[in-house]
Amino acid sequence: MAKTKSTFVCQRCGATYMRWVGRCTDCGQWNTVAEETLAIPGKHVRSSISGGQKSAPIPVTDEDQPAPPRVSTGIDECDRVLGGGIVAGSLTLVGGDPGIGKSTIMLQISHGLASRGQRVLYISGEESFSQTRLRAQRLGTLSDDLLLLTETELTELKKQLTEGDYGLVVVDSIQSVYSADLPGVPGSITQVRDCASEFLRLAKRSGTPIFLIGHVTKEGSIAGPRTLEHLVDTVLYFEGEGKQALRILRAVKNRFGSTNEIGVFEMTETGLQEVPNPSALFLNERPEGVSGSVVLPSIEGTRPLLVEVQALVCDSNLGSPRRTVTGVNPNRVSLILAVLEKRAGLHFADRDVFVNVAGGVRLDEPAADLAIALALVSSFMEAPVAPRLTAFGEIGLAGEVRGVDMVRQRVAEAAKFGFTTCILPKNCAQDAEDIGETVWPVGRVGQAIEMAMER
Repeated sequence: MAKTKSTFVCQRCGATYMRWVGRCTDCGQWNTVAEETLAIPGKHVRSSISGGQKSAPIPVTDEDQPAPPRVSTGIDECDRVLGGGIVAGSLTLVGGDPGIGKSTIMLQISHGLASRGQRVLYISGEESFSQTRLRAQRLGTLSDDLLLLTETELTELKKQLTEGDYGLVVVDSIQSVYSADLPGVPGSITQVRDCASEFLRLAKRSGTPIFLIGHVTKEGSIAGPRTLEHLVDTVLYFEGEGKQALRILRAVKNRFGSTNEIGVFEMTETGLQEVPNPSALFLNERPEGVSGSVVLPSIEGTRPLLVEVQALVCDSNLGSPRRTVTGVNPNRVSLILAVLEKRAGLHFADRDVFVNVAGGVRLDEPAADLAIALALVSSFMEAPVAPRLTAFGEIGLAGEVRGVDMVRQRVAEAAKFGFTTCILPKNCAQDAEDIGETVWPVGRVGQAIEMAMER
């Protein structure tokens, strides 16, 4: 029997201690440190990615080395997020809230490959064969080449993957897989990290793409902890409200394509359906002639997307007015409010402020600043902006409107949906003059407010 030693590991952030402590010094959480028994270094034998074969350095300019092949999932929105399809030998991690649709989309992807003659192995560690089959029957994803395996022990899974010739392997979920050679219960940091590392070696050595479904913690990150995100090739997150039909699949890491690419889906009784024109979906219910509503031409990865930014400013009866923000960074909204107070002379200190991005979209780019500011001013002044107006640009602390990227794509997307006027940074105006939409370049946030509020 191999020698072991005890160590104490924080189950939230992975910090290691020589003795038990009540509070983790890294993440600051109480009662998250637990004892784990580990094998002494050198006793745990791991195989290399090359399978033990000797490898020599290769010049990076060598054109004889072929690019890894890609396989289409059969779902255009998934192919977009993955950068064109599934790369052979890749390891992909799929995360999201419970019930958001992770197992659903993976069954649909599995059926897409199986319907084209690829043998797919779906490892269900949390549901029985009958449960998974019932879901596949409801989704219409039954296929003879889609094989289900209800097993969680790593050695048995390695045997199945090595002996079988599969075009895709799905592990649902990585937290349910365990190795009998390692201490700890399934889902512990040691088990999850080492099992994921073994799947990585299997994928690289055999050339079989493997998808791992991961649980999400209360903080919204994949449990494990975040060491899994550094280990895998691609990280996909499912976003959306559980009571809404809209679902967004976002790539936050992709070694084979663009990051922050998104795919838009709608949850139906028969599974996830693609939304090929999300801009029309987001603007379908936008009210006209109402203050506090501004359309933003945003960019998600390489895709232009029109979204509605809403703001509501009202008198507050509280000693500390409320600041409620959904879909954008609250710190960014606080910065915009400070700039409007200092540079535009608008007083928000005694007002409740609510900011929302309609449709459940999350915006991370600074180009949303100008649309947020105009929505706030529109609600503050009870003056709606023109119904065919869009705006984008980054706002600095001096009140200046800074340039952003992909201007032509933003303006062209807005013009395609009938918007006739666009307020944008003056440094970007020359990139959008010949598109056909009226361009209003601005250099200061006050100038943008004057143009937007003109009647």
